[in-house]
Amino acid sequence: MSVLDKLLDGVQVEWKMLGEALVRTTGTNITAGRMKELHKDNAPLKIFAGGKTVAFFNYSDIPEKDINKEPSIIVKSRGVIEFEYYDMPFSHKNEMWSYHSKNNNISIKFIFYYLKINEPYFQNIGNRMQMPQISVPHTDKFQIPIPPLEIQQKIVAILDTFTELTAKLTANLTAELTALKQQYTYYREQLLSFEDGEVECKTLGEVGELVRGNGLPKADFTEAGVPAIHYGQIYTHYDTYTTKTISFVSPKTAEKLKKVNKGDVIITNTSENLDDVGKAVVYLGEETAVTGGHATIFKPGTTIIGKFLAYYTQTEMFAKKKAKYAKGAKVIDVSANDLAKIVFPIPSLKEQARIVSILDKFDTLTTSIRKDLTKENELRKQQYEYYRDLLLTFPKKVN
Repeated sequence: MSVLDKLLDGVQVEWKMLGEALVRTTGTNITAGRMKELHKDNAPLKIFAGGKTVAFFNYSDIPEKDINKEPSIIVKSRGVIEFEYYDMPFSHKNEMWSYHSKNNNISIKFIFYYLKINEPYFQNIGNRMQMPQISVPHTDKFQIPIPPLEIQQKIVAILDTFTELTAKLTANLTAELTALKQQYTYYREQLLSFEDGEVECKTLGEVGELVRGNGLPKADFTEAGVPAIHYGQIYTHYDTYTTKTISFVSPKTAEKLKKVNKGDVIITNTSENLDDVGKAVVYLGEETAVTGGHATIFKPGTTIIGKFLAYYTQTEMFAKKKAKYAKGAKVIDVSANDLAKIVFPIPSLKEQARIVSILDKFDTLTTSIRKDLTKENELRKQQYEYYRDLLLTFPKKVN
């Protein structure tokens, strides 16, 4: 803190409108279809189209006048409203705009960092529109601080270092999580693999009852009431099992829906990708729950443990089996009738319980480590944002 106090002590700050301090440039007139057509993976010129959408062109693909070769701040003005710094030759769709500096006393990277901490301000303006968007006057008239260039450069150096360290930490944590997931997947595949003839195999329909859900749009959710599981929540909120739901419906709505009892397995039937189809979660809550369409309730018989089934649906072996029954292109579906035909290994209940016990321990361990690593990453991010905000907070001149 003493370093920060010393750095900012007595700093004289000039305030100007962004459009007055920097040079605004337009992009190029090009459609999304044309961008896709001209894209080449190893081409040198990056073209921005808003959000995370980019393409790479050769220099000859667009007019020379539309190519920006100055380090710039790109304004993503529609949909996801944000600012991006880029210091290589680029262009962008003409619905966007960018800024660069021709003033030797202004660091464009410094202004970028200042705009980044003010993104919520611009996003709030954009969210007032039917399609989130901001216009040129919103940024042109925005007031920015301009301390002495030396101070700008010091702040940029500090924030660049923070950014680099944060990126390295995130990369390391991601690598740890990936390694952990790979280790868990390896042992799960080993535990659930059986030699031909080693255990009895039966179809899912032979070892339990399958009940296809009905209804349950998200609009029916209430803050309290009867526990409810929407199919989309299974592959976004739940792992192998859950003791409570994140959603509820009214008792009147629940009367129309299929019931889920403790120990039942809810299996997804539909998704935009095959990986999420057939994902299963065991409901272990004490209160009867409900589920809706695009999900099938599996009520285990006396020869299979629900958790054993749920863990098996996460394997590569099951992925190959369900792929044979998948129908559709944009939306993929594996029906309850087809799920009933899929053959599963059914070892003894004692062996199933042993495997489930081991995988439960792995699941608990990996979940705990994942939470710890995620929390550490979040704390480092908060630390970075705290110091960034301190460095970029300047007193405004009072008239």
